[in-house]
Amino acid sequence: MDKPQHYINREMSWLAFNRRVLEEAQDKTNPLLERLKFLAITASNMDEFFMIRVSGLISQAEANITRTDPSGLTPREQLAAISEIVHDISTRQYNCLNRSILPALAKEGLRFMDMGELTAGQLKFTEHYFNSTIYPILTPMAIDQSRPFPLLNNKSLNIIVELKAKKSQTEDRFFAVVQTPTVIPRVIELPAGRALEAHTGPDAPEIPRGGTPERHFVFLEEVIREYVHRLFTGYRVLNASIFRITRNSDFDLDEEDTEDLLMEIEKSVKGRKWGEPVRIEIERNMVDSARVFLEEALKLDAADIYEISGPLDLSVWMSVSGIKGYDRLRNAPLIPRPAADFLDKDVFEAIAEKDILVHHPYDSFDAVLNFVRAAAQDPEVLAIKMTLYRVSGNSPVVETLAQAAENGKQVTVLVELKARFDEENNILWARRLDKAGCHVIYGLVGLKTHCKICLVVRKEDGGIRRYIHLSTGNYNDSTAKIYTDIGFFTSKETFGQDITALFNLLTGYSNNAVWKKIVVAPTMLRETLVRYIDNEAENARTGRAAMIIAKMNSLVDTAVIQSLYNASAAGVKIKLIVRGICCLRSGVPGVSENITVVSIVDRFLEHSRIFYFENGGAPKLFLSSADWMPRNLDRRVEVAFPVEDAALKEALIEILDITLSDTVKLRVQQPDGSYEKIDRRGKENIHSQLVFGQMAEARCSARQDGPAVFKPVNTSEK
Repeated sequence: MDKPQHYINREMSWLAFNRRVLEEAQDKTNPLLERLKFLAITASNMDEFFMIRVSGLISQAEANITRTDPSGLTPREQLAAISEIVHDISTRQYNCLNRSILPALAKEGLRFMDMGELTAGQLKFTEHYFNSTIYPILTPMAIDQSRPFPLLNNKSLNIIVELKAKKSQTEDRFFAVVQTPTVIPRVIELPAGRALEAHTGPDAPEIPRGGTPERHFVFLEEVIREYVHRLFTGYRVLNASIFRITRNSDFDLDEEDTEDLLMEIEKSVKGRKWGEPVRIEIERNMVDSARVFLEEALKLDAADIYEISGPLDLSVWMSVSGIKGYDRLRNAPLIPRPAADFLDKDVFEAIAEKDILVHHPYDSFDAVLNFVRAAAQDPEVLAIKMTLYRVSGNSPVVETLAQAAENGKQVTVLVELKARFDEENNILWARRLDKAGCHVIYGLVGLKTHCKICLVVRKEDGGIRRYIHLSTGNYNDSTAKIYTDIGFFTSKETFGQDITALFNLLTGYSNNAVWKKIVVAPTMLRETLVRYIDNEAENARTGRAAMIIAKMNSLVDTAVIQSLYNASAAGVKIKLIVRGICCLRSGVPGVSENITVVSIVDRFLEHSRIFYFENGGAPKLFLSSADWMPRNLDRRVEVAFPVEDAALKEALIEILDITLSDTVKLRVQQPDGSYEKIDRRGKENIHSQLVFGQMAEARCSARQDGPAVFKPVNTSEK
């Protein structure tokens, strides 16, 4: 079971996932601005991939590490394969933009212009805008013996300018760099000079097709290049080319020897933008002299240089995809519905009555916000304890916790400062909570706290009662609108005891907790998963009912994969719904022929983790914050928790069934690691995310119009 050919390389699998996102941008059945959004997502995904994953491989290669991954590739071999694939993906991204999306936008009256296409009036405007707004911000940076190559910010757009002195008798040439400012909009509308952001207000009218004159836009860096000679009086500009650097943004923190974790992380985050270059993107028509100069200055190989046929950094198109007045070019909105079980009920009464599931974003995240707000305001609530991993930039959860402390509640918040790329945000929130009087904890040394838990302690007539919220996703009101997650509310005493013990472990020196319900990583989640998988294998061998269905973001862990292979070989039917990375190779005779792997990429990012084990006809279902990856099982505090109520188990099983029945967005992994959409001929049109939206609406309507019952929607409905 451990042969390299039975495993897919993690990085290759991630790149296959980003191809699936790109396919959504290429899919002409998607609305135009949704395609543009997917294209922008592929670019931001790729940035993070280089900043973290490629950076790590480069460090290993430079250290001459030759150890292979489970698929048999060394770090250098992985880097070579990544370069080849990413160059191909880059070509496909810009083919999609230039040949399909931009012409389609032009037909809708949205034209993105080259400077050579501008009218005399538009050129006059850009010249005035450059002189009045752009020029005062720019700083030309000469490069010579006394002024070395500047330290350019990570992901910044820059212009390399080659110059020659006008009065010089020699052929000496000089280079300088001009950084494109980020304090003004990158997309500029012509001719009125209003930025794109000015047209994205809430009152912007809907613009019918052909109902208005064309709107013309130009990119900031093109305007700078047009007038860059004005920064170098006495010199002639020979050429000016745009480039972009991606830097190593990972950092290692020695937590054992750190006296103040918050200050040390703050220092490391500031240094992230100055990491070593790992990729440079350049214009395809950049002259050889400028390209060679950049290669030598940045010490990059030819394989690390990516020639681009269009505006660098496709993530800029995310702002364009949100332009107001063009809703006809977007998906019809799926409006989150109030969670049915909380309608016209006191939050605590509803949870005391029964366990409750909410399915975001179809069920509104207000159910969670109202739970925390009720706890902050209720005079009978004594204490609130909560973990925060990623929260929004203007987090109502954080503000409510601060208000709870100011109201005299005992508030304990574990803020995970090491949440990658959210460190700065979390530092700010940690300080806000601390000033409000909350007891703020930064987690355990050597471990990230990734579990999503909230404990409310309330004084009632019968004594103290604990109310719990557990979730597969973050307490983030922004991402809750675009990530699919499942939240679980309960007041059962067994859960209350477990969550109290877990907080004691996280905040104090408690050890050797005996859990009644939850399963906790890194101490026992791996062993529990393997035990349940092995149990299914034994059931299959003895003729009992056996099946595994697991939904997650990523499947990487070798030990878990080997257990799945053994179960497959024993005859267990295994269905895996894996949105992103999957190192398991399905369909291998004698190894994984009973395993099917599917992936869904759609308008909402699939984020929930659901684990189903047939268990001989008495199914066990778990929800979790953890993917099946070494980092989740070995280096994070994670929680998996059982759902035992019969109606809620049926609801989770239906979510899995509908997801697996999708005929619109579901892709199936092939033995070579690629993914293909299913053949829809003769099949019903089942778009799972739309079905879940219909179900949430039906639950809400049933509650308002009749008894509070779980009301599934026929999955054959469009």
